Amino acid sequence: MIRHLYRGLLATVFACAVLAPASPAQADESTLLDAITSLPVAEEIRDGYKRELYPHWKDDDKNGCSARNDVLIAEAIEAPTVGVGCTITGGVWHSYYDDVLVQGPSGVDIDHMVPLAEVHDSGGYGWTTERRRRYANDLGSDVTLVGVSARSNRQKADQDPSTWMPMPAVHCRYIGEWVATKHRWALAVDPAEREALLRYAADCPNARITYTPAD
Repeated sequence: MIRHLYRGLLATVFACAVLAPASPAQADESTLLDAITSLPVAEEIRDGYKRELYPHWKDDDKNGCSARNDVLIAEAIEAPTVGVGCTITGGVWHSYYDDVLVQGPSGVDIDHMVPLAEVHDSGGYGWTTERRRRYANDLGSDVTLVGVSARSNRQKADQDPSTWMPMPAVHCRYIGEWVATKHRWALAVDPAEREALLRYAADCPNARITYTPAD
């Protein structure tokens, strides 16, 4: 599976780049710096945000597993047992935010790389319910949804890189995935977020990102 292979590669050879599963003809590629500077800048609008406006953990691909369980299965470094109704037991996951190994699915949170509240602030306030649902269950990119430790996910909450970042060793990877997700879903950045992204990107001079715009 593409997602599994990609995560395995990044776990062993860190490269400050973001890969997407689409064919090259469909993908957009640029340097990380160019990708940041080309994002639209706008003040955040959180009016009307409610988490339930973004239906999540659905089985939109009709394979019998929720989007959460699809990510758990794909990202496990030791495969879990998948039972009737896509129940998951056992397995081991690596949380790259804090370099922690998590035993069993109950300790893994599936993080939206750009949190739902941040999506709303950055343009999702104007989306249809269907587009919100597609973001919340996005399996078409390897980086929109990521399995991490519950502790790190709850520390991050709905913060952007101006107020929260994972451990320093993965800063380049994290901002690359953040920027790729913002481009994929045509989302804006606010001025403080843009400044933080540019500051962190200065330490990633050779980073490039590839993303496929969402339908």
